[in-house]
Amino acid sequence: MELQELRSFIRGLPKAELHLHIEGTLEADMIFAFAQRNQVPLPYASIEDLKNAYQFTDLQSFLDLYYAGAAVLQTEQDFYEMTWAYLEKAAADGVVHAEIMFDPQTHTGRGIPMETVFAGIAGALRQAKPGLGISGSLILSFLRHLSEENAFATLEQALPLREAYRDVWLSIGLDSSEKGNPPEKFERVFRRCKELGFRLVAHAGEEGPASYVRDALDLLGAERIDHGVRSEEDPALMQRLQQEQVPLTVCPLSNLKLCVVGDLKEHNLKRLLEQGICVTINSDEPAYFGGYILDNYVATAQALGLSKEQLVQLAANSMAARF
Repeated sequence: MELQELRSFIRGLPKAELHLHIEGTLEADMIFAFAQRNQVPLPYASIEDLKNAYQFTDLQSFLDLYYAGAAVLQTEQDFYEMTWAYLEKAAADGVVHAEIMFDPQTHTGRGIPMETVFAGIAGALRQAKPGLGISGSLILSFLRHLSEENAFATLEQALPLREAYRDVWLSIGLDSSEKGNPPEKFERVFRRCKELGFRLVAHAGEEGPASYVRDALDLLGAERIDHGVRSEEDPALMQRLQQEQVPLTVCPLSNLKLCVVGDLKEHNLKRLLEQGICVTINSDEPAYFGGYILDNYVATAQALGLSKEQLVQLAANSMAARF
Protein backbone atom coordinates (compact mmCIF):
# COMPACT_ATOMS: atom_id res chain seq x y z
CA MET A 1 0.00 0.00 0.00
CA GLU A 2 1.08 3.54 -0.73
CA LEU A 3 1.64 5.66 2.38
CA GLN A 4 -1.48 7.79 1.86
CA GLU A 5 -3.63 4.72 1.29
CA LEU A 6 -2.13 3.03 4.36
CA ARG A 7 -2.80 6.07 6.58
CA SER A 8 -6.35 6.33 5.28
CA PHE A 9 -7.01 2.61 5.84
CA ILE A 10 -5.68 2.67 9.41
CA ARG A 11 -7.47 5.92 10.23
CA GLY A 12 -10.73 4.25 9.19
CA LEU A 13 -10.30 1.37 11.64
CA PRO A 14 -12.25 1.97 14.89
CA LYS A 15 -9.66 1.58 17.63
CA ALA A 16 -9.07 2.11 21.32
CA GLU A 17 -5.98 3.72 22.83
CA LEU A 18 -5.17 1.89 26.06
CA HIS A 19 -1.65 3.04 26.91
CA LEU A 20 -1.44 6.82 26.92
CA HIS A 21 0.06 9.02 29.64
CA ILE A 22 -1.76 12.33 29.42
CA GLU A 23 1.27 14.25 30.75
CA GLY A 24 3.20 12.74 27.83
CA THR A 25 0.97 14.57 25.35
CA LEU A 26 2.32 17.98 26.41
CA GLU A 27 3.74 19.33 23.17
CA ALA A 28 6.73 21.68 23.39
CA ASP A 29 4.72 24.73 22.31
CA MET A 30 2.13 23.97 25.00
CA ILE A 31 4.86 23.64 27.63
CA PHE A 32 6.10 27.11 26.71
CA ALA A 33 2.59 28.58 26.61
CA PHE A 34 1.69 27.18 30.04
CA ALA A 35 5.07 28.20 31.48
CA GLN A 36 4.48 31.77 30.35
CA ARG A 37 0.87 31.80 31.60
CA ASN A 38 1.82 30.39 35.00
CA GLN A 39 5.20 32.16 35.29
CA VAL A 40 7.13 28.89 35.57
CA PRO A 41 10.82 29.26 34.57
CA LEU A 42 12.08 26.74 32.00
CA PRO A 43 15.70 25.66 31.51
CA TYR A 44 15.28 25.95 27.72
CA ALA A 45 15.67 29.13 25.66
CA SER A 46 13.16 28.13 22.95
CA ILE A 47 10.74 25.47 21.72
CA GLU A 48 13.47 24.26 19.34
CA ASP A 49 15.93 24.07 22.23
CA LEU A 50 13.49 21.91 24.20
CA LYS A 51 12.80 19.60 21.24
CA ASN A 52 16.55 19.14 20.74
CA ALA A 53 16.68 17.69 24.26
CA TYR A 54 14.42 14.77 23.20
CA GLN A 55 17.41 12.47 22.68
CA PHE A 56 16.88 9.63 25.12
CA THR A 57 19.21 6.75 25.93
CA ASP A 58 16.83 4.87 28.20
CA LEU A 59 13.63 5.24 30.23
CA GLN A 60 15.25 7.27 33.03
CA SER A 61 16.75 9.86 30.67
CA PHE A 62 13.22 10.45 29.35
CA LEU A 63 11.58 10.55 32.79
CA ASP A 64 13.93 13.29 33.98
CA LEU A 65 12.76 15.58 31.17
CA TYR A 66 9.12 14.42 31.42
CA TYR A 67 8.80 15.41 35.09
CA ALA A 68 10.42 18.79 34.36
CA GLY A 69 7.87 19.43 31.58
CA ALA A 70 4.94 18.48 33.84
CA ALA A 71 5.90 21.31 36.23
CA VAL A 72 4.11 23.82 33.97
CA LEU A 73 0.73 22.20 34.78
CA GLN A 74 -0.72 24.37 37.52
CA THR A 75 -4.45 24.96 37.02
CA GLU A 76 -7.60 23.03 36.13
CA GLN A 77 -7.57 24.88 32.81
CA ASP A 78 -4.05 23.59 32.03
CA PHE A 79 -5.11 19.98 32.63
CA TYR A 80 -8.28 20.51 30.61
CA GLU A 81 -6.50 22.07 27.60
CA MET A 82 -3.79 19.38 27.57
CA THR A 83 -6.39 16.58 27.64
CA TRP A 84 -8.66 18.17 25.04
CA ALA A 85 -5.72 18.71 22.65
CA TYR A 86 -4.89 14.99 22.93
CA LEU A 87 -8.52 13.93 22.40
CA GLU A 88 -8.78 16.06 19.25
CA LYS A 89 -5.67 14.36 17.83
CA ALA A 90 -6.96 10.92 18.84
CA ALA A 91 -10.31 11.55 17.14
CA ALA A 92 -8.51 12.61 13.95
CA ASP A 93 -6.57 9.30 14.09
CA GLY A 94 -9.74 7.20 14.29
CA VAL A 95 -9.70 6.51 18.04
CA VAL A 96 -13.22 5.87 19.36
CA HIS A 97 -12.26 5.00 22.96
CA ALA A 98 -9.35 6.20 25.12
CA GLU A 99 -8.27 4.97 28.54
CA ILE A 100 -6.04 7.74 29.84
CA MET A 101 -3.32 7.28 32.45
CA PHE A 102 -2.43 10.15 34.75
CA ASP A 103 0.15 10.47 37.53
CA PRO A 104 -1.30 12.46 40.45
CA GLN A 105 1.92 12.14 42.50
CA THR A 106 3.74 14.16 39.82
CA HIS A 107 1.38 17.03 40.63
CA THR A 108 0.41 16.66 44.31
CA GLY A 109 4.13 16.45 45.10
CA ARG A 110 4.37 20.02 43.73
CA GLY A 111 1.43 21.20 45.81
CA ILE A 112 -1.23 20.95 43.09
CA PRO A 113 -4.52 19.76 44.68
CA MET A 114 -5.79 16.31 43.64
CA GLU A 115 -9.16 17.87 42.79
CA THR A 116 -7.51 20.24 40.27
CA VAL A 117 -5.92 17.30 38.42
CA PHE A 118 -9.15 15.28 38.32
CA ALA A 119 -11.37 18.21 37.37
CA GLY A 120 -9.28 19.29 34.39
CA ILE A 121 -8.67 15.86 32.86
CA ALA A 122 -12.16 14.49 33.55
CA GLY A 123 -13.76 17.72 32.33
CA ALA A 124 -12.24 17.23 28.87
CA LEU A 125 -12.97 13.49 28.82
CA ARG A 126 -16.65 14.03 29.64
CA GLN A 127 -16.96 16.45 26.73
CA ALA A 128 -15.24 14.08 24.29
CA LYS A 129 -18.24 11.79 23.74
CA PRO A 130 -20.69 14.48 22.58
CA GLY A 131 -17.98 16.70 21.08
CA LEU A 132 -15.66 14.23 19.34
CA GLY A 133 -17.36 10.84 19.44
CA ILE A 134 -14.77 9.36 21.83
CA SER A 135 -15.73 7.47 24.98
CA GLY A 136 -13.13 6.96 27.67
CA SER A 137 -12.02 6.49 31.24
CA LEU A 138 -9.16 7.35 33.59
CA ILE A 139 -6.38 5.16 34.97
CA LEU A 140 -4.89 6.65 38.14
CA SER A 141 -1.28 5.45 38.04
CA PHE A 142 1.14 5.10 40.94
CA LEU A 143 4.79 6.06 40.40
CA ARG A 144 6.85 2.96 41.07
CA HIS A 145 10.05 4.83 41.94
CA LEU A 146 8.20 6.16 45.01
CA SER A 147 7.26 4.01 48.02
CA GLU A 148 4.16 1.86 48.47
CA GLU A 149 3.32 4.06 51.45
CA ASN A 150 3.24 7.04 49.10
CA ALA A 151 0.94 5.09 46.77
CA PHE A 152 -1.39 4.29 49.70
CA ALA A 153 -1.42 7.99 50.68
CA THR A 154 -2.25 8.96 47.08
CA LEU A 155 -5.10 6.44 46.98
CA GLU A 156 -6.55 7.76 50.24
CA GLN A 157 -6.25 11.32 48.91
CA ALA A 158 -8.13 10.38 45.73
CA LEU A 159 -10.88 8.18 47.21
CA PRO A 160 -13.05 11.08 48.48
CA LEU A 161 -13.38 12.09 44.79
CA ARG A 162 -14.49 8.64 43.66
CA GLU A 163 -18.22 9.28 43.78
CA ALA A 164 -17.94 12.54 41.84
CA TYR A 165 -15.85 10.84 39.12
CA ARG A 166 -17.40 7.35 39.18
CA ASP A 167 -18.41 7.68 35.52
CA VAL A 168 -14.80 8.10 34.35
CA TRP A 169 -12.39 6.84 37.03
CA LEU A 170 -12.41 3.05 36.61
CA SER A 171 -8.83 1.87 36.90
CA ILE A 172 -5.52 1.86 38.75
CA GLY A 173 -2.12 1.52 37.06
CA LEU A 174 1.60 1.40 37.83
CA ASP A 175 4.20 3.30 35.80
CA SER A 176 7.57 5.10 35.92
CA SER A 177 11.00 3.44 36.20
CA GLU A 178 10.82 -0.36 36.17
CA LYS A 179 14.46 -1.07 37.04
CA GLY A 180 14.83 -1.84 40.74
CA ASN A 181 11.08 -1.46 41.35
CA PRO A 182 9.56 -4.94 40.97
CA PRO A 183 5.79 -5.55 41.06
CA GLU A 184 5.90 -7.06 44.57
CA LYS A 185 6.79 -3.62 45.93
CA PHE A 186 3.12 -2.65 45.35
CA GLU A 187 1.38 -5.91 46.16
CA ARG A 188 -0.56 -4.59 49.20
CA VAL A 189 -1.83 -1.39 47.62
CA PHE A 190 -3.01 -3.27 44.51
CA ARG A 191 -4.82 -5.79 46.72
CA ARG A 192 -6.60 -2.84 48.34
CA CYS A 193 -7.51 -1.38 44.95
CA LYS A 194 -8.95 -4.73 43.86
CA GLU A 195 -11.06 -4.86 47.03
CA LEU A 196 -12.37 -1.40 46.13
CA GLY A 197 -13.49 -2.71 42.74
CA PHE A 198 -10.99 -0.95 40.46
CA ARG A 199 -9.80 -2.50 37.20
CA LEU A 200 -6.03 -3.08 37.36
CA VAL A 201 -3.18 -2.59 34.87
CA ALA A 202 0.61 -2.38 35.31
CA HIS A 203 3.70 -1.59 33.29
CA ALA A 204 5.92 -4.66 33.05
CA GLY A 205 8.42 -6.24 30.69
CA GLU A 206 9.62 -3.05 29.00
CA GLU A 207 13.04 -2.61 30.65
CA GLY A 208 12.21 -5.16 33.36
CA PRO A 209 12.44 -8.93 32.70
CA ALA A 210 9.65 -11.32 31.70
CA SER A 211 9.33 -12.33 35.36
CA TYR A 212 7.95 -8.83 36.07
CA VAL A 213 5.08 -9.60 33.68
CA ARG A 214 4.27 -12.81 35.54
CA ASP A 215 4.49 -11.03 38.89
CA ALA A 216 2.26 -8.20 37.67
CA LEU A 217 -0.37 -10.83 36.83
CA ASP A 218 0.05 -12.99 39.94
CA LEU A 219 1.00 -10.51 42.67
CA LEU A 220 -0.79 -7.37 41.49
CA GLY A 221 -3.78 -8.97 39.76
CA ALA A 222 -3.20 -6.91 36.60
CA GLU A 223 -5.78 -7.63 33.90
CA ARG A 224 -3.72 -5.94 31.19
CA ILE A 225 0.03 -5.54 30.83
CA ASP A 226 1.43 -2.22 29.62
CA HIS A 227 4.35 -2.95 27.23
CA GLY A 228 5.12 -6.63 27.95
CA VAL A 229 7.47 -6.95 24.97
CA ARG A 230 10.01 -8.96 26.97
CA SER A 231 7.43 -11.68 27.66
CA GLU A 232 8.95 -13.51 24.69
CA GLU A 233 11.95 -14.43 26.87
CA ASP A 234 9.73 -16.91 28.78
CA PRO A 235 7.97 -19.56 26.62
CA ALA A 236 5.70 -20.67 29.50
CA LEU A 237 4.59 -17.07 30.05
CA MET A 238 3.91 -16.68 26.32
CA GLN A 239 1.71 -19.78 26.40
CA ARG A 240 -0.20 -18.33 29.35
CA LEU A 241 -0.67 -14.92 27.69
CA GLN A 242 -2.02 -16.66 24.61
CA GLN A 243 -4.34 -19.03 26.51
CA GLU A 244 -5.70 -16.37 28.87
CA GLN A 245 -5.74 -13.67 26.15
CA VAL A 246 -4.05 -11.16 28.45
CA PRO A 247 -3.80 -7.92 26.46
CA LEU A 248 -0.38 -6.31 25.94
CA THR A 249 -0.53 -2.55 25.30
CA VAL A 250 2.56 -2.22 23.12
CA CYS A 251 4.04 1.19 22.18
CA PRO A 252 6.39 0.69 19.19
CA LEU A 253 7.71 4.26 18.71
CA SER A 254 8.28 4.53 22.46
CA ASN A 255 10.27 1.27 22.38
CA LEU A 256 12.37 2.69 19.55
CA LYS A 257 12.92 6.10 21.14
CA LEU A 258 13.91 4.59 24.53
CA CYS A 259 16.28 2.06 22.90
CA VAL A 260 14.24 -1.02 23.91
CA VAL A 261 14.76 -1.91 20.23
CA GLY A 262 17.51 -0.52 18.01
CA ASP A 263 15.37 -0.53 14.87
CA LEU A 264 11.61 -0.82 14.38
CA LYS A 265 12.30 -3.67 11.93
CA GLU A 266 13.58 -5.66 14.95
CA HIS A 267 10.39 -5.17 16.97
CA ASN A 268 8.67 -8.37 18.08
CA LEU A 269 5.08 -7.08 17.72
CA LYS A 270 4.40 -9.09 14.56
CA ARG A 271 5.77 -12.28 16.13
CA LEU A 272 3.61 -11.74 19.22
CA LEU A 273 0.56 -11.21 17.01
CA GLU A 274 1.29 -14.33 14.94
CA GLN A 275 1.53 -16.38 18.15
CA GLY A 276 -2.03 -15.41 19.04
CA ILE A 277 -1.18 -12.86 21.76
CA CYS A 278 -3.74 -10.07 22.25
CA VAL A 279 -1.35 -7.29 21.17
CA THR A 280 -2.49 -3.68 20.80
CA ILE A 281 -0.72 -0.59 19.41
CA ASN A 282 -0.60 2.61 21.47
CA SER A 283 1.37 5.86 21.64
CA ASP A 284 2.56 6.04 25.30
CA GLU A 285 4.07 9.59 25.48
CA PRO A 286 3.45 10.84 21.93
CA ALA A 287 4.73 14.41 22.37
CA TYR A 288 8.16 13.04 23.29
CA PHE A 289 8.37 9.88 21.16
CA GLY A 290 7.54 11.23 17.72
CA GLY A 291 4.01 10.11 17.05
CA TYR A 292 0.41 9.64 18.08
CA ILE A 293 -1.49 6.39 17.54
CA LEU A 294 -1.85 6.64 13.75
CA ASP A 295 1.89 7.32 13.42
CA ASN A 296 2.60 4.23 15.55
CA TYR A 297 0.37 2.02 13.41
CA VAL A 298 1.81 3.34 10.13
CA ALA A 299 5.48 3.15 11.18
CA THR A 300 5.00 -0.38 12.54
CA ALA A 301 3.07 -1.54 9.48
CA GLN A 302 5.83 -0.28 7.20
CA ALA A 303 8.73 -1.61 9.29
CA LEU A 304 7.26 -5.08 9.84
CA GLY A 305 5.24 -5.49 6.64
CA LEU A 306 1.91 -5.93 8.42
CA SER A 307 -0.99 -7.05 6.24
CA LYS A 308 -4.42 -5.41 6.16
CA GLU A 309 -5.76 -8.43 8.07
CA GLN A 310 -3.13 -7.98 10.79
CA LEU A 311 -3.92 -4.25 11.09
CA VAL A 312 -7.62 -5.09 11.45
CA GLN A 313 -6.71 -7.67 14.11
CA LEU A 314 -4.65 -5.12 16.07
CA ALA A 315 -7.53 -2.63 16.06
CA ALA A 316 -10.01 -5.39 17.02
CA ASN A 317 -7.70 -6.44 19.88
CA SER A 318 -7.74 -2.91 21.24
CA MET A 319 -11.53 -2.79 21.24
CA ALA A 320 -11.75 -6.21 22.92
CA ALA A 321 -9.20 -5.21 25.59
CA ARG A 322 -10.88 -1.99 26.70
CA PHE A 323 -12.57 -1.71 30.09
